[in-house]
Amino acid sequence: MEWEVVIGLEIHAQLATKTKIFSSASTAYGAQPNTQACAVDLGLPGVLPVLNQEAVKMAVKFGLAIGAEMAERSVFARKNYFYPDLPKGYQISQMELPIVGKGELTIELEDGSERIIGVTRAHLEEDAGKSIHGHTQGQTGVDLNRAGTPLLEIVSEPDMRSAKEAVAYMKKIHTLVQYLEICDGNMQEGSFRCDSNVSVRPKGQKELGTRAELKNINSFRNVERAINVEIERQIELIEDGGMVVQETRLYDAEKNETRSMRSKEEANDYRYFPDPDLLPVVLEQEMIDEMRASLPELPDAKRDRFVSELDLSRYDASVLTSSRELANYFESVLAASNNNDPKLCANWIITQLSGALNKTSLEIDDSPISAKQLAGLLIRISDNTISGKIAKQIFDVLWNGEGDDADSIIEEQGLKQVTDSGAIEAIVDEVIANNADQATQYRAGKEQLLGFFVGQVMKASKGKANPAQVNEILKAKLAG
Repeated sequence: MEWEVVIGLEIHAQLATKTKIFSSASTAYGAQPNTQACAVDLGLPGVLPVLNQEAVKMAVKFGLAIGAEMAERSVFARKNYFYPDLPKGYQISQMELPIVGKGELTIELEDGSERIIGVTRAHLEEDAGKSIHGHTQGQTGVDLNRAGTPLLEIVSEPDMRSAKEAVAYMKKIHTLVQYLEICDGNMQEGSFRCDSNVSVRPKGQKELGTRAELKNINSFRNVERAINVEIERQIELIEDGGMVVQETRLYDAEKNETRSMRSKEEANDYRYFPDPDLLPVVLEQEMIDEMRASLPELPDAKRDRFVSELDLSRYDASVLTSSRELANYFESVLAASNNNDPKLCANWIITQLSGALNKTSLEIDDSPISAKQLAGLLIRISDNTISGKIAKQIFDVLWNGEGDDADSIIEEQGLKQVTDSGAIEAIVDEVIANNADQATQYRAGKEQLLGFFVGQVMKASKGKANPAQVNEILKAKLAG
């Protein structure tokens, strides 16, 4: 039997407010346990929540960015359940009337095809605390610093049909919230995490299969692995005569398996009801217009501009706009080089710079080479002051902090490219004379030896000879 996979994601993006959603306690990461949980976060008697307006504005920005329906009136509800890291005994969330309604995102797959993924809703809620295991033998600790941190839960339609599609969608949301500056996207710190709802059904069947929810996965790689493992588990279970039960499962990355955590609750299990301490949120058109005006150029628009105005390939433009920081760096390099050769800028950032960053596990903001320094290097490639090979040597010097700029390194180390045709001709004549047998073979039709001669000339010139001139002069001399 052929099976079809159905996947929906619930992404939790921690909003980049300085204080919590209903209190003035700090949201800064890394504080000592239980030092940033105030009386409101702890739900002590007599306290009242006050909604953080910045969290509302950030939710509105997200909704506008995905072309979603915006609710003029949304309501906070109490989601009731008991867990040690939930001090109030309920979580304040939005249920029937979320602030952001239906929207959509277009994702691009590895083969270049595109798919539209629906967003069901995005709602505001507060985060719970965090259970700490293994700190004390036989005991579990609770850190309530995170309690009350504002979250935007983004719920997709069950539109994805493979783990790769799910990851592409998750990456698109990850890029978008960072462009909007509403979430730092730090997955290691838990600022951006994902629950995956996975089910399978016989191909052609319209009715959805029973789904299992995979909780709190915080890396793109693990999302893909967890979904694929769960797909295999469900298919094997059904084909062996079993039935998938609706439940919440945890993904064990070390064992590469999912295991049951608890049966999946329904909405009525949480006894939702409107929070009596919070008024409905009413969005005024003035605020919506203000947030619309504050939207930055979004990733897809920036990518299309890079293609149409800078004549970059769609692939290069997609890579450069995959993060706001990378796109900003590229545009800074381009500006510092007077918009000189966008393709050369793109190539050096995507290959040389990104390769060095990946090798050292650095982000673009931590690059040892500034946009101005890279621009200076690329200008000297374009005006034939240096060859590409010499440029890579200078790049390494800049990367290691051993020089201030390309010009000073070129001057100090005497790296200026030789473009004097007479000087190059003299080197070529010497190389041909020293390799007479190879020259005879070349003239007899073994034209692949041209690369050998180019290498010898570049070696003799210590990489300083202009490669284009070397090729041209060599061909003329060898033909003679």
